[in-house]
Amino acid sequence: MGFVRGMVVLTGLLVLVVSVLVFFTGYTVVHEYVWWLLGFFVFLTGFAHYVAQLGLKQDSENLQAYYFSAMGLRMVFGIIAIFVYRHFHEENIVQFVFNFFALYFIYTGFEIYALLSNLRRNSKKPL
Repeated sequence: MGFVRGMVVLTGLLVLVVSVLVFFTGYTVVHEYVWWLLGFFVFLTGFAHYVAQLGLKQDSENLQAYYFSAMGLRMVFGIIAIFVYRHFHEENIVQFVFNFFALYFIYTGFEIYALLSNLRRNSKKPL
């Protein structure tokens, strides 16, 4: 499965799950900014994948540097997002952080899966 297709499927499933949770529980389980968080993680995951693909195409020997740079940027942007929310909003910080990290780990897992499947395909090519 291609990265974009997998991203669309994953995001669609998450939108469905979040919609069901909002329908049945209101915003008691999910934070009201969960839609912004979904967009944030779609952007970050797409950007991290782009950087890793760029590294794979240009300098496959140093792919880990590109991948870890993208992972570091994701972590920095995540910390910034949490601090910005905390600075402007006093309420529901625990709910926001739980939702944030749930999405963070889901999208990080997807990115690792996509990268490994791409590397597996490239490692089977004859030299």
